[in-house]
Amino acid sequence: MATKKPFLIKKILVSQPEPTDRISPYSELEKKFKIKVKLQPFIEIEGLSVRDIRLQKINIMSFTAIIFNSRLAIDHFFRICEQMRITIPNTMKYFCVSEAVSFYLQKYTTYRKRKIYVASKTFSDLVEIMKKHENEKFLFPGAEKINSKFTTLLDDTDINYTRGIFFKTIPKKLNKKTLPYDMLVFFSPIGLESLLFNFPDFEQNKIKIAVFGETTNKMAEKLNLNVDLKVPTEKHLSMISALKEFIQNTKK
Repeated sequence: MATKKPFLIKKILVSQPEPTDRISPYSELEKKFKIKVKLQPFIEIEGLSVRDIRLQKINIMSFTAIIFNSRLAIDHFFRICEQMRITIPNTMKYFCVSEAVSFYLQKYTTYRKRKIYVASKTFSDLVEIMKKHENEKFLFPGAEKINSKFTTLLDDTDINYTRGIFFKTIPKKLNKKTLPYDMLVFFSPIGLESLLFNFPDFEQNKIKIAVFGETTNKMAEKLNLNVDLKVPTEKHLSMISALKEFIQNTKK
C-alpha cells in the first residue's frame, strides 16, 4: 500500500510590499528551505483630503498633543498639516506607541527639540504615560479602521482625546488571474477581504493560510477560510519565526 506523501510548502505569497531599503526578511526562508516567497501587497492606502478633515470638525491647532500608533499616521498627519499650511508649534507633545514610530518623527521635525513620549512595549503602556498628562488635549490620527482595543483603553480613562481619520485602507486591484501558491500570509482583515475582492471564486482546497493578529483571524473565520497558522503566540511573536517551524514540520 503506497504511503501518502506529505504536503510540501514550495511557494508562499505574503501580502506585504517589497522592502525598499533592505533585504527581504523572508530571504532567509528561501535559502534555508529552498522555496520561493513572493511579496505582494493586497491593500493600498488612500489619504483623505483637507476637506475630509474639516468635515470631521478637526482643528489641528486646538490640540496640544498627538498620539501616533504607526508611521503611516505620521506621514498623513504631516501631509495634511502641509496642505493646510499649518506650522506645528514647538510646544506640541507627541505620544508614540514604539521607539520605531518615535524615531520616524525625525522625517518631519527636529527630534531633539520636541517633547516625545514613548511606550515601553504596548499601547496600554502608552495610555499609562498619557494619564500623567491629563491637562492635554489629544488628537489620535489614523486609519478609518484601527484595533478597537486602542479606543477602548482610551475610553476607560479621563483622557481628553479625539479620533481623526486621516487615511483609509482599500483592497488593491491585482493583475493576477490565479494564485499558484501553497501558502498565503495575511496581516490584516482587509487583506483577506482583498483576496475575495480579486478572486471572488476563490477555493482554498489545499492552500495553507497564515494570519497575524486576532482581528485578521476573526475575518478569516467570517469568510469561512481555514487558518493553518496563527501568529503571534507565546512561542512565536513574529510571522517569520512561526513560518520557519511550520515549513520545517511539513517536511517531516
